[in-house]
Amino acid sequence: MSLRDQLTDALYGLGWGTVKKLPEPAAVRLGRSIADLAWKRRGKGVQRLESNYARVLPDASPERLAELSRAGMRSYLRYWMESFRLPAWSAERIKGGFDPKDVHYLTDGIASDQGVILALPHMANWDLAGAWVTTKLETPFTTVAERLKPETLYDRFVAYREGLGMEVLPHSGGTAFGTLARRLRDGGLVCLVAERDLSSSGVEVEFFGEATRMPAGPALLAQQTGALLLPVTLWYDDSPVMQGRVHPPVEVPETGSRAEKTSVMTQALADAFATGIADHPEDWHMLQRLWLKDLDPAHKPPAPEKGVS
Repeated sequence: MSLRDQLTDALYGLGWGTVKKLPEPAAVRLGRSIADLAWKRRGKGVQRLESNYARVLPDASPERLAELSRAGMRSYLRYWMESFRLPAWSAERIKGGFDPKDVHYLTDGIASDQGVILALPHMANWDLAGAWVTTKLETPFTTVAERLKPETLYDRFVAYREGLGMEVLPHSGGTAFGTLARRLRDGGLVCLVAERDLSSSGVEVEFFGEATRMPAGPALLAQQTGALLLPVTLWYDDSPVMQGRVHPPVEVPETGSRAEKTSVMTQALADAFATGIADHPEDWHMLQRLWLKDLDPAHKPPAPEKGVS
């Protein structure tokens, strides 16, 4: 392991070992201070966040985009402070920490034993939403995590999420899709963060007026297993309680080839994500390149980022 990888792993270990012991007000202040410092330094991540927000709000002034990127960094650090502390939260704190709207789409799907796929963008705190599902709804689920560098950091994330009641599969290795399909055919629940393609099989969609690629997996799983496909968007308000919405199911088209159906369904997911992001752009934590114009000319999928999951 390189020195940089050792430092990365050590910093995340410090977060989970130390931040979770802080009183909540102290953790909130620490997160905001780190966010403001990172924003003032205008590193690559902040610049990319701001340029992505410019796609969401094309008429925004530079001053508005700067204001939005500052709020975005504060939201991003709130995610990290909550995530570092989440293993120490009581069951009641988790149950009361998330207030999703239209959750009946999810609970009805779980009750039907049809199998349910939840597809989310990188908004607010998807780990908290997952912990709420396993705690409040008492429903375990399976998810996929990208292989982070160093490997010890990936192991930390897996242990963290398994501790919250999730089954975690590696994104690479080629076996995740088959396992997810089996879980769904058994009437299980699968949750996937799904607006950033990390493979060579992504589906091209229009997203805020420009082309990008999103994973084909959610649509393919729904077609192959008959599972319900539900988009979910999340956001913060001024309270300690995270907000969210379960959107209506994405239907499998009655006609067309598998590829055509996958394209239509993935575009429907992109549209649902765009609705939630447009309403709460500061809670969309996309600090990486996403649109094809921002990638290399060959439109290769983005490489996994260190310390991003």
